[in-house]
Order: sequence, then structure tokens, then C-alpha cells
Amino acid sequence: MASQLLRLAEESGLSPGESELAVNPFDGLPFSSHYYELLEQRRALPIWAARFIFLEQLESSPSGVVLVSGEPGSGKSTQIPQWCAEFALARGFQKGRVTVTQPYPLAALSLALRVADEMDLTLGHEVGYSIPQEDCTGPHTLLRFCWDRLLLQEVASTRGTGAWDVLVLDEAQERSVASDLLQGLLRDARLGNLPDDPRVVVVTDPAFEPKLQAFWGDPPIVHVPRGPGRCPTPIYRDTVPTDRVEAACQAVLELCRKEAPGDVLVYLPSEEEISLCCEFLSREVGTLAVPGLPPRVLPLHPGHGQAVQAVYEDTDSGARKVVVTHWLADFSFSLPSIRHVIDSGLELRSVYNPQIRAESQMLRPISKCQAEARQLRAKGAPPVFLPSGSCLCLYPKSFQELEAPPLPQPRVCEENLSPVVLLLKRRQIAEPGDCHFLDRPAPETLMQALEDLDYLAALDDEGDLSDLGVILSEFPLPPELAKALLASCEFDCVDEMLTLAAMLTAAPGFTRPPLCAEEAALRRALEHADGDHSSLIQVYEAFIQNGADKAWCQTRGLNWAALCQAQKLRGELLELMQRIELPLSQPAFGSEKNRRDLQKALVSGYFLKVARDTDGTGNYLFLTHKHVAQLSPYCCYRSRRAPARPPPWVIYHSFSISKDNCLSIVSEIQPQMLVELAPPYFLSNLPPSESRDFLNQLREEMVASSTASTESESSSTQEFGDACVLQ
Repeated sequence: MASQLLRLAEESGLSPGESELAVNPFDGLPFSSHYYELLEQRRALPIWAARFIFLEQLESSPSGVVLVSGEPGSGKSTQIPQWCAEFALARGFQKGRVTVTQPYPLAALSLALRVADEMDLTLGHEVGYSIPQEDCTGPHTLLRFCWDRLLLQEVASTRGTGAWDVLVLDEAQERSVASDLLQGLLRDARLGNLPDDPRVVVVTDPAFEPKLQAFWGDPPIVHVPRGPGRCPTPIYRDTVPTDRVEAACQAVLELCRKEAPGDVLVYLPSEEEISLCCEFLSREVGTLAVPGLPPRVLPLHPGHGQAVQAVYEDTDSGARKVVVTHWLADFSFSLPSIRHVIDSGLELRSVYNPQIRAESQMLRPISKCQAEARQLRAKGAPPVFLPSGSCLCLYPKSFQELEAPPLPQPRVCEENLSPVVLLLKRRQIAEPGDCHFLDRPAPETLMQALEDLDYLAALDDEGDLSDLGVILSEFPLPPELAKALLASCEFDCVDEMLTLAAMLTAAPGFTRPPLCAEEAALRRALEHADGDHSSLIQVYEAFIQNGADKAWCQTRGLNWAALCQAQKLRGELLELMQRIELPLSQPAFGSEKNRRDLQKALVSGYFLKVARDTDGTGNYLFLTHKHVAQLSPYCCYRSRRAPARPPPWVIYHSFSISKDNCLSIVSEIQPQMLVELAPPYFLSNLPPSESRDFLNQLREEMVASSTASTESESSSTQEFGDACVLQ
């Protein structure tokens, strides 16, 4: 085995002069000249010096686990997967797959493209990727890059650990829920006792190395040497600017005027600020008196979709790139040509509060680990090492030293864990709190997740998954949305609910105000009288009827890429429902019956998310707690001229505590429907309020009315029966 690995390693390191007849061991074809060009770049990476040490440790690790520790930009994410593929090839394709997880779908896609190019292979054949709504793999795929949440879903659906020889958990320091949970499940599985001798490689930043070393029981560690080049000394501002976007833009323009060589990377906290920065810079860079082409301004965030690949394109055009991003590029998306970093030192994150079942938008300092990673970006990476790099921090040095935590916050302590608990229950883990977590979530968060799943009938009397819960766990949706989709089978509105589920997941409506009166009028034409949920269905149908046209979306302020994703997700959900043989229905959107049926399906899943306007002022009080919120500025009820009074009872898709405390995606419901479809013990468990008393009184009236109606029908049946006897 060791000799096979050595031979493969030597073959893939050949240069044209060393072997004119060398063939690619993965597809049997001769290497192209482009392969050797990229090979020279790969050899210049700091990780290359640790190549043989890594392969030796991967082969000989007693526990089957290897840690790889190195700073950002050292080549870990591109080279480790290739060496693992060589290892799997030497093993004879026993399971046929090396799986590499990434915390972000865009990172998985980007790495698959880059690694397929470096390996001289065809994307979708020997190298592939799996991200939401897109599976670019085939029967002969050996190396697969995968979003970690998708792999967690796969592992939860199988008895073992999954179909892989080697699993690479990349960017472990990002602390995604799926990555942390996968490590816990794999540690519990005890790899050394499993058949086929699988291997796990955990790739991380040096700052997170001690915690992982303790968690995995002191496995072998491969340390990546520091690369050449000098990290520039950060320049700190005396005070935090009142306008971060303006300060960042002015710093970029100043760099451009100085004509300092190299591309620029700007870190801002939110996607909204990224968009504002890009809009301003795009206007201003064209007016700069600089030689050559004007700088290209490129956003880099998840909302931009696959268009983010533009940051890697046109490297030879001569135009400077200004890439504006946020936490997404703290550790992922290494750009060799970056020589200047402008860092706001902040991040905007959603933190879930289990007590009020809502997310808070928290603007907070980045960790010291993230700050160092951002500063290292200005060092550049092979094969590009340019002089005179710079790192401007838009905050005082004391701000980072006093307020920043040492490591990024673990997301498992900040997210709604209902989907995670559902998957753990599917793995037949009776007590989710007993699972090994790198950082254990708060008990109240786990209890709230169990309570919500119980309300949704996903758990049986023993606390295990019910038959309904097993089906819910099949869907790549939040449990409440999956429950609404299943309820649509009963209420005969599956076609509409499929569209709504896809839209709520991928393209939740308008995200900015209309730019002009014409755009506002076009938007109003897409609004539906029944509320935002039906408006989303109407938007999707109009999008399809207009041939998924990009220009049609732009004139209405709609995200074309998000709508395309919704179209793919809808097809994926439909295929899943057909596979598990759930009943479907014919389209009937717009009919009175379909209107009521769609509301019933929504209430069946979202009864936990109901609010009431008690005094007609538009201040909505939640049923499950005493927080108050308002309708979003993009809500269709806000844009109507009449009636001016907002709906008294609404169901909402999400609520985030922020500067405006708005409910997102809202539709009116009748309280009678809530009483009819919500579990009785849910209504009984509501905190004391006028709304709870009203609903319980309404339930008593409905029960009394139903009892009287049943007795009346029974009496009528008896009279009818007697009449028949007499005849």
C-alpha cells in the first residue's frame, strides 16, 4: 500500500521533461500541458512541503483520524482532497468516493471547479460537487465536494457513516452546525472498529487545533509550514467610523489613486452594506484618472449565487479587482492576487432565541482568529507575491483586543436546533443532549426543539420519531415547512404548496424598495389579495409564464438567480414526493376552495408562528410570548391603499429582532382555522393573554357546536331509520 501511494505521488508530481508519456491515473489519458502549468503553481504552495508526511499519516493513523493545521491561503483546501483521492485510488476504489465537506455551498462549487482543473479531469465525472438543487456527480465520481449540511442529511439517512473511503472535513474552525455534528457522530462511531477502514481528515486553522486535538483524542497532526512572503503590519484607525461603507469606499479609491499593485479585498458586516459599497464604487471608479482599464468591483456573498465565480475570472485582463465580501471569505475563497485588505472588524449574524422562537440580527466584533485570517489575505499566495501589501483596519487596536473573542462562535449554540434534533432522532439517538458536541448547546435550546417537534406530531409518546416525523426528516426543509407540505396532501393543494415551499426557501420575495414608480406599479400587479404567501406563488407563476426571463425580473426588483433556484428546488421536492409515493394534486390556484385549502395547509405547519393585532394599530402581539412586531415594509398589506386597517390575525414565515422588528411573509388567517388545526395542548400551553382566552373560548364554542350538530344528525338518522322501518 505504501509503495502504491509513493508511486502515485511521484507520478502526479512529474514535469514534462521528466516523462513525456505520463498518463493521468484517474482517467488513463495523457496529462495536458495545462496540467504541468498548474503543477508548478501547486508546488509553490506551502502545503506541498507536507505532502509525503500527510500521506504517511493518513495510511498509518491508528484511529483513522488525521488533523491538518495551517493558515489561510496555504493550499489546504485544494491539495488535501487530491492527495486523499490518490490514497483512495491506491486502495482500489473500495467504496469509490472521497467526500470533502465545505461550510458554504459556493465554496464547494468553487473548489470543485479549481480541483478538477488542477487534476486535468472532467467536472461531473471523476470530480464532482453536491450543493442544494445541484448534484454534479456521476457513477465514476471519485472526488466529491459537498455542502456539509447535505452530507449530514445523508449520514442521518443511513445506518453507517456513508459511502466514502476518506472524508475531509474542511474549514472546521468555521464552526458550522453540520461540521460540528458530523464530528460528534463520527467520534461516536469509532472509526477503527468499522469495516473497510475509513479515514477522516479534519482541516483547520492553527488557532482551533488544540480544541480539535482534545476532542479526537490526540490524533496525528500535520502542520503546514508558513509560506514565503511577509504579512503587512495592520494600520488601525483611531476611532470606529460612523459610516462604514463610506470609509471603506474612500479607502479603496485612495488605493486606486496611489496605483499600488495588487487586488483589493473589502470586508463589511452585511450583504446590504456590500451592495451599497459595490454600487458606490462602480460609479466612482470609472471617473478615476488611472492608466489602463478601470478597476472591476465584484461582490462576494451567498446572495450573489454562482456569479461569485467572477472573482476568479479574467486574471490576465490587467484590470484591478475590488472584491467586497463579509465573513464568507474569512477562510474560504483564497485569491492569490489580493495584496490590500480593508477590514471593518464586524460581522452581522443571526442568533436564535429559543424563548421567543425568533432570530436576532447581531452586529458584533469578529474573533481574533478571523481578524488574523483577514490580515493574512494581504500577504498574497503563490504564485503571486507582490510587494507593498497593506491591511487597513477600520477600528482601533484596542477594539479588537478588548472586545473580540479568541475564536468564532459555534453556530450550534446560535441556531434553531429543531432540524438538527430531527436528524439525530432519525439516527435513533434518544437523547440529543447525549450526543458528543464540540460545544454543547444550551439545554433550553434542545428542549425547545423537542417541544416544537412534539407539537408538529413528529415525535411519538415515547419521544422517538413518529411515522410522520420519519417523512418530515426526508425533506430538505425546516420541520414546520415540511409539515405544511405534507398537510397539503390532505387538503388537496400540493401543487401550490410545492411552489410556496420552494419560494420560501430560495426566493422569499422583494428584498429592497422599488427604485421608481414604474417598478412599484409592476410589483403591485404581482400582489395577491390573500397575502404574501399567495403573492409568492403568483410571482413564481408569472416568472415561469414569462420564460424565466432575467430582464423581466430586473424591471420588478426580483432576484433572477434566486427564482431559478426556486424552480430547481420545486422540481427536487416534487421528485422526492413521487419517490416516497405521496399523493399529488392538480393546479387550482385562484379558486375559492384552493384558497381555503392552502390556508389550512399553512396553519397545519405554522401554528407556532401566529400573531394578533389586538387594537388595529399594526402592532402584532405573538401568541407564544409577549413580544411585539410590525409588518415588513415589503408586505403586500403595507402597500395597499384600502383597507387601511391591517389584518387582525396573521401567520408569518419568519421574524427577526432587528432595528425594525418586522414579520416577514405574512398572510391573514381566521382564528377558527387555528383552533381547528392546532393541537389542543398547544393552545392550552400558551402563556396567559387575552388571545389565549379568546382561542380557548372559541374552542369550547366550536366543540359545543360540533356536539350539538352530531346529536342533531344522530336524531335525524334515527327518525329516518324509523320511517324506513314503518314503510
